[in-house]
Amino acid sequence: MSLFATPEFWILSAVVIFLGLLAYFKVPAAIAGALDARAERIQAELDEAQNLRTEAERLLAQIKVQREETERLAADMLAQAKDDAERMRKDAAIKLEEQIVRRTEMAERKIATAEAQAMADVKSAAAELAAEAARTVLAGRLAAASSDPLVDKAISQMAAKLQ
Repeated sequence: MSLFATPEFWILSAVVIFLGLLAYFKVPAAIAGALDARAERIQAELDEAQNLRTEAERLLAQIKVQREETERLAADMLAQAKDDAERMRKDAAIKLEEQIVRRTEMAERKIATAEAQAMADVKSAAAELAAEAARTVLAGRLAAASSDPLVDKAISQMAAKLQ
């Protein structure tokens, strides 16, 4: 049997020709170039992912700092609000106490005025009663006597004193 009659020879020949055509058309270089390009693209994506991660970590750190600052400001605001509320409570208590003192003083003044008015009314009523009693007594004496100069003088003095 001859070498050209075996199927293995033809398969070997076809494989050699196929490999030769691949080498002639630079298919292995194209495959290597495609693989290199893909590797570079993957490396670029990895670098970009690393940069994004670094940026995200930096932003996270900034956000943590801002959150801590915000929490501190909120705590300061709360403390300030508590201080303001306490100060307002104390001011209100002081103002209430002052108002109570003022109203008490005003009531005492009104009471003193009313007492003075009552005393004046009592004095006036007593003076009128005394004058009426004196008039009655004098009228009785005058009826008995025609005219008493002492009585006339006392009546004129009494009228001047009462006014």
